[in-house]
Amino acid sequence: MSVIEKMVDIKKLVEAVQDEVIEWRRHFHENPELSFQEFETSKYVYDKLQSFENIEVSQVTPTSIMGRLVGSKPGRVLGLRADMDALPIKEETGLPFASKNNNVMHACGHDGHTAMLLGAAKVLSQLKDEIKGEIRFFFQHAEELFPGGASEMVKEGVTEGIDGVIGLHLASQIPIGKFCICYGPVTAAADAFDILIQGKGGHGSEPNATVDPIAIGVQLINGINQIISRKVDASHRAVISVTQFHGGTANNIIPDRVTIGGTVRTLDSDNRKQIPIWLEKLTKGLTEANDASYQFDYQLGYASVVNEENITKLVDNTIVETFGESNRVISQAIMGGEDFSAFSEAAPGCFVFLGAGNDKLEENFPHHHPKFDVKEESLVLGVNYYVKTALTFLNEK
Repeated sequence: MSVIEKMVDIKKLVEAVQDEVIEWRRHFHENPELSFQEFETSKYVYDKLQSFENIEVSQVTPTSIMGRLVGSKPGRVLGLRADMDALPIKEETGLPFASKNNNVMHACGHDGHTAMLLGAAKVLSQLKDEIKGEIRFFFQHAEELFPGGASEMVKEGVTEGIDGVIGLHLASQIPIGKFCICYGPVTAAADAFDILIQGKGGHGSEPNATVDPIAIGVQLINGINQIISRKVDASHRAVISVTQFHGGTANNIIPDRVTIGGTVRTLDSDNRKQIPIWLEKLTKGLTEANDASYQFDYQLGYASVVNEENITKLVDNTIVETFGESNRVISQAIMGGEDFSAFSEAAPGCFVFLGAGNDKLEENFPHHHPKFDVKEESLVLGVNYYVKTALTFLNEK
């Protein structure tokens, strides 16, 4: 038990905000806003933070907010992050507080993230006299849409002078109360590619008079699907998925061009650098061999989130002490992307997943599904996590 916990009943303070956290989460869920459009959401957060004592509030970008709580004693600086944006999905949950905005939905738990961090801010704002150092509350816009809001906030200087940053993501396919923590990579680097194959169109009855970009594209996709198995070390996790193939206008016309698009996910930085070289080399070889030409565009997306060892050990120990060893799960990285990486590249970071689903996992809908939901019992656990890890970090000797 920390010195602060001996002086103050943290559990009681956290439980006191539980009903408000649920109320805030339902408000955000009912009023979702897309990436870079979180005007009402950020205003709501701004006003709530201003109503708490001891927190200095600022608008970092048009739709992101930072709160600063400076303790009465000198010490380290810690950032706590929550994302606020929703997705372009038509909600099908049937909840009494379902989205009122057509084709916009909180289908990834960001409503819960924002509510939990508000709850933590309210609790911690009452502990100014016991806090060493400073806590910065990052209410981030646009996690779902590249280039993402985290990098914008970092560019605006929110991480200057910071010693650590902590994040949390609700997970519908993990049972309530389980904290999944990784040492090292947590998420994959998420990149994208677009390829245009320029051939020579013609009549479907005379393929010999054409340079068929569809036939070349099929060969290219087959080649792409062999890159991971034949080029990447089998001990390294990586994914290339072709997700788009566009071409043609009629059944009797061979088109003059096709476009192919997809995503690349890597955990290893060398693989991330090498895969676009292999992709373009394959494209160049196939198009030249078939008298076609090509255009190749590769976009670097979010970097891999990597948990720094020391802060991860601190968070790991805090989870075990607070929630019990049976509720801490050491897990492997997922191949999804997360722009928390912008924060964890700027300062030592730790990002964990908190279970928010039923024990019967088949009854839980995945993230980005129209029926996605989180169990609200998980929210108070998230508030407790933020509070306890913050106090532990700032009071660590």
